[in-house]
Amino acid sequence: MNLQPKHTKEFGLSSAAVNNRTTVLVLVVFIFLAGLIAYTNMSKESFPEVVIPEIYVGTPYPGNSPLDIEKLITRPIEKEINTISGVDEINSTSIQGHSSIQVKFDFSVSPEEALRKVKDKVDVAKSDSDFPQDLPADPNVFELNISEMMPIMNINLSGDYSVDQLNSYAEYLEEKIENLPEITEVEIRGVTDKEVAISLDLHKMEAMQISFYDVSQAISDENVTISGGDVLIGDFRRNVRVVGDFAHMDDIRNTVVKREKGNIVYLKDIAEVTFGEKERESYARDYLNPVVMVDVKKRAGENLLEASDKIRDIVAYAQAHVFPDDLKVSITNDQSNSTRNQLDELENSILFGMMLVVGVLLFFLGLRNAAFVGIAIPMSMLMAFMLLGALGVTLNMIVLFSLILALGMLVDNGIVVVENIYRLMDEGQSPMQAAKNGVGEVAWPIIASTATTLAAFLPLAFWPGVMGEFMFYLPITLMIVLGSSLFVALVINPVLTSLFMKVGEPQVNRKKILRNGAVLMVVGLAIAISAHLNGMEPLTTLGNLLVVIGLMGYANIFVLNPGTTFFQTRLIPAMEQRYEAFLKRALKGINPVLYFVGTFLMLILSGVLFGFFPPKVIFFPENEPQYLNIFIENPIGTDIEPTNEIAYQVEQEVIEIISKYIVQDEPGKPHNFLVESVIGQVGKGTSDPAQGQSFGNTPHKARVSVQFVESQFRRGIGTNDVMTEIREALRDIPGTQITVSKNSMGPPQGLPINIEIAGDDYTELMAHAQGVRRFINEAGVAGIEELKLDVDDGQPEMPVRIDRDKARRLNLSTAQIGNAIRTALYGMEVSTFKDGEDDYEINIRLAERYRRSPDALLNQRITFRDQSDGQIKQIPVSSVATADFTSTFSAVKRKDLNRVITISSNVLDGFNANEVVQNIRNILADYNLPPDITLKFTGQQEEQAKEMEFLSIALFIAFFLIILIIVAQFNSISAPFIIGFSVIFSLIGVQLGLVGTGMDFVVVMTMVGIISLAGIVVNNAIVLLDYTNLIRTRRREDLGLENRGDLPFAEVFNAVIQGGKTRLRPVVLTAITTILGLLPLAMGININFFSFFSRYDAQFYIGGDNVMFWGPMSWTIIFGLTFATFLTLVIVPVMYLILARIKYRVVYKKSTKV
Repeated sequence: MNLQPKHTKEFGLSSAAVNNRTTVLVLVVFIFLAGLIAYTNMSKESFPEVVIPEIYVGTPYPGNSPLDIEKLITRPIEKEINTISGVDEINSTSIQGHSSIQVKFDFSVSPEEALRKVKDKVDVAKSDSDFPQDLPADPNVFELNISEMMPIMNINLSGDYSVDQLNSYAEYLEEKIENLPEITEVEIRGVTDKEVAISLDLHKMEAMQISFYDVSQAISDENVTISGGDVLIGDFRRNVRVVGDFAHMDDIRNTVVKREKGNIVYLKDIAEVTFGEKERESYARDYLNPVVMVDVKKRAGENLLEASDKIRDIVAYAQAHVFPDDLKVSITNDQSNSTRNQLDELENSILFGMMLVVGVLLFFLGLRNAAFVGIAIPMSMLMAFMLLGALGVTLNMIVLFSLILALGMLVDNGIVVVENIYRLMDEGQSPMQAAKNGVGEVAWPIIASTATTLAAFLPLAFWPGVMGEFMFYLPITLMIVLGSSLFVALVINPVLTSLFMKVGEPQVNRKKILRNGAVLMVVGLAIAISAHLNGMEPLTTLGNLLVVIGLMGYANIFVLNPGTTFFQTRLIPAMEQRYEAFLKRALKGINPVLYFVGTFLMLILSGVLFGFFPPKVIFFPENEPQYLNIFIENPIGTDIEPTNEIAYQVEQEVIEIISKYIVQDEPGKPHNFLVESVIGQVGKGTSDPAQGQSFGNTPHKARVSVQFVESQFRRGIGTNDVMTEIREALRDIPGTQITVSKNSMGPPQGLPINIEIAGDDYTELMAHAQGVRRFINEAGVAGIEELKLDVDDGQPEMPVRIDRDKARRLNLSTAQIGNAIRTALYGMEVSTFKDGEDDYEINIRLAERYRRSPDALLNQRITFRDQSDGQIKQIPVSSVATADFTSTFSAVKRKDLNRVITISSNVLDGFNANEVVQNIRNILADYNLPPDITLKFTGQQEEQAKEMEFLSIALFIAFFLIILIIVAQFNSISAPFIIGFSVIFSLIGVQLGLVGTGMDFVVVMTMVGIISLAGIVVNNAIVLLDYTNLIRTRRREDLGLENRGDLPFAEVFNAVIQGGKTRLRPVVLTAITTILGLLPLAMGININFFSFFSRYDAQFYIGGDNVMFWGPMSWTIIFGLTFATFLTLVIVPVMYLILARIKYRVVYKKSTKV
């Protein structure tokens, strides 16, 4: 059949590019250089750091119970904040002496705008007359991201030095590191701040009629420097200052507190004045050894790798020039290590996938045509780097996976274009004319096919919430890189083919190739050996590359060229013949209907199998932990010392468990091949971020962190198994709550079990929360780690109740009584003591023997001057107040202005969170709650429902956009009908693949994979249908027929056969390249090409963190695309012919016999 068109068809942009080839070649050079520069300058991070617009309001009001804090502080502020537009959620925690309010905004509101709005509303709340006016400090309104709550690195200092000396070294690091723009906070653990402690003797104060106020005022009046103005001396003015700052401790001791009738009372007469450590707030250990630890926290949105590099430079400089040689400095829990490893894995997966894709192209297309098509990969990626860099996007795992996903698709357009140009040149057209006509014939089909792919990903760009911000870079990167590949196919490929494409077997100068290859190998080997011996890795890499290039020349002569020739001259023609024969049989008689019905039944069958053997449904990929955090929480009120003892016990248990992984690869150098560090921290800053922000000191809490080595060095040991073993070992430690949590890859997801119980009466609410927990525990639901309430009703309390009538008669106010008790116990900062460049608090409080005696506190006399008669009076607290010993709530929690108590737990490894939660739902169906109390599953379950709802809508929108584009392209209903069914039928492969392999259905990743699949599947179908229509049009022109219906049906039948046969190679090739591009990542095949060429260490292993994260999406696409290839080659022609037959019989009233 002669398919030479009577009227040539060109595409304007491509023809202009061919006519201006020099301009395009210059553009190629520019893209290459600009892309390389952009790639090297792009910041690297593990995942896109999502900056959540969350604002915190912290308000201290010491001496007040949680219920009082809720009433006086939290509710008034919440009421005003609730009027702000764009607020998504309000959570608050009222604890003893402090109110904390967390305000979550919609992502349409910037953090800066959110901060301003909340500050304005807090000011409104403060101005209300009912709002407390005696706060020690104004409410602190600030922005805080959860990523800023956990340290990115610990720097541990130890050695034969005092704690003060170690602290001075830590402060040096603190000062330097805090100056880095990437760092938000540096905290020193394992040391205690110093203070000037004034311990007052209650009896002496009372005997001398001295009050706390007298002491405070005396110190404040003496420890002061006052400017006296200027004095003119000659022609110069000198500033006069009265310098009265305390210079020595004796200055404080000799402060006159009272002078009356010639009697002078010094501070030393009524108090002990000491300079020393405050009460201990933290402990820090590394493998049970006490250390002074520097915790470094990164600012949200800043680059982790750059921060780590800068910190290590600071530490290295300090070790070389500042610290003594025998000071031990170690860096642990460096989160950048895993980030570097994961990025390296993905970059090498791109290289590996690229090699596989180019190798397949080589066999299908030959060396020269494969080069024309293969150039689309680097050029498209370099264009993408250039554009992404200009947009300020970082090089993270989402971006790199997007490039892997696009890897096989990048050559799709190039294959169609190059194949078509080659065919026209083979038919006798000149290179320039073939380039213009070849692109012109397929330009709109490949634009449409690319548009359908982009349409599939477009809805994902509007993904709301935290997950949407996290996954945003997937559709954006794919749209940019696939758009770049379209540009390469329409502009660059025509120019290159018009210049360098030749038809027929290329003449191979074997002697020249062998000679040049030998020269390259000899030179490369010499460079590599010399550079390796001198430790010059870049030159070693260059030498090895030259050797590989030389070897590739030999491989091309002896392996690739003969193999390609055999593949193209024998295998491909045989495959085309067998496919043609099969397609003819499939399209004969009633066979098309049978094939269509059979495929439809397969869809139903796969759905039934999917229903009867459902895969486990999980929200997000479950990873092997890179590190564990063991959170220890004693009852509120527990002192730091017993907490430290339990933490030490936990550390011992952990170290005993991991000791089995100690090996001695080198004599005298034992090391743990699985665990990098075990860090113990007690007290301040050890709260679980999953439980929300914690303010102030937390002596009842501790954290033990276990950092594992990178996955390739774990020698096949699963860290999930280690986590399970640690959980079991710590289960029997009594009197404390212990939670073992692993790091989660991706954005914050909430706990898998999170039950919120809301109501008005907090006592009733607590009773039902405890009842629900007890009910679930008694049911024995498997898979629950430990159900915990976020509020405890056992916090010890000694409420002091004032008899207002008695106090009023004695001219005493509640504030006077409260402040006296607070100062006696908690103390009061009255001034600061300067020692060199350091400032230390001067605090007054009662001596310890009085603070530990409730009787002494209640019998203390409040000394004051009565305003009515001017006399000094002393009134015992017990005469106007009573006290008892009770317990109260540890906190009052609220969510969206409603009181709430949350029951939460992790799910044990090996159990499915959805199944565990469903079992809990079934059990709680029999639990009766009063109508004024509600129960709701939130956390991960709530997020999963939201994401599933959005992804289902996104899939529908993507499908609609694809159909819309196809209708516009073909101007018919039959084409979108065919392609729409091909997309639906591709789900057969996904369902059978998941059921057959037993893989999990990961809500986020599998659904995104299905949406991606929808965009990929339509590409080949569009090109196949368009080319079949083109054959029909040309055949009608050859026969001189005007109307489509005038063409005999036999010609339509032949056009379908010819279209399928002609597009067989591109269809198979595009499917194989897409699958092979994803296969290394899906299977977890890791080869480090960079270290192989530079250090001869390939670091080959199978598995890793990336395969767990990206594997579900990769396999979803592979399963669906494998089946979709069959659809494109068989079912698409079948449906095309069925619809054509219906049209001929119903519309044209003509016979459809062939």
